[in-house]
Amino acid sequence: MKLKLDDAGHAVVSDGKPVYVTDDGKEIAFDAPATVATISRLNGEARGHREAKEAAEGKLKAFEGIEDGDAARKALETIRNLDQGQLVTAGKVQEIKDAAAKAAKDQVEAAAKASGERIKELEAANQQLTDGLYAEKVGGAFSRSKFISDKVAVPGDMIQAMFGTRFKIEDGKIVGHDAAGNKLYSRAKPGELAEFDEALEMLVDGYGYKDNILKGSGGNGGGSRGGVTGPAGGKTLRRDEFNKLSPADQMKTMQGGQTQIVD
Repeated sequence: MKLKLDDAGHAVVSDGKPVYVTDDGKEIAFDAPATVATISRLNGEARGHREAKEAAEGKLKAFEGIEDGDAARKALETIRNLDQGQLVTAGKVQEIKDAAAKAAKDQVEAAAKASGERIKELEAANQQLTDGLYAEKVGGAFSRSKFISDKVAVPGDMIQAMFGTRFKIEDGKIVGHDAAGNKLYSRAKPGELAEFDEALEMLVDGYGYKDNILKGSGGNGGGSRGGVTGPAGGKTLRRDEFNKLSPADQMKTMQGGQTQIVD
């Protein structure tokens, strides 16, 4: 699913929501606030099921060693039918206790299993929504980036493929990280986290082949102007073929400045 862009390269918005195009060509307006609310609700439900599961498992410990539920039910029925004053042997009493404990254990185990399966379903749904929110926020940031528009010579989707994994959503904000996983702090505002464009520029500055992707640096990226050809011995690659590569292969293709992306 990709963000829909107009002819000027800007994100298309419908009713205040960015529009995405699915792999089968359908257009969907992504409602980020509703997605965040749904994630919060699913987290709450998952927590409730997890707490119920833990409580059920705690109760289960009291019935360890009990095995036969049918015998427990039969013993309880026998007790209900006993006449007042009738005695039962110590062995019969123990049999009833064991059977009753087994029945309770089976019920607790069944409840714990059902709760565990529900937790997995909620966590999977939560992860799907979280991934969608990440794609909308981080993908939108790349498509709207002034740094990419003004200073980068290669397509924005390639820059996202190269550096997209360096950005995470933390407390609702996009936070850049270096190769070691450390948060990137602003050079212009010491002590504060770097805004998206500043963080991206810091990552590009630290990239070993930045001259191949920046404008005016003599690079041969797909967005270069003036019809620059690749270096001697280099090769060209059509953009549609380049887009089919994995992010890792796209980075390898551009490293060394020996490949030019053409339309």
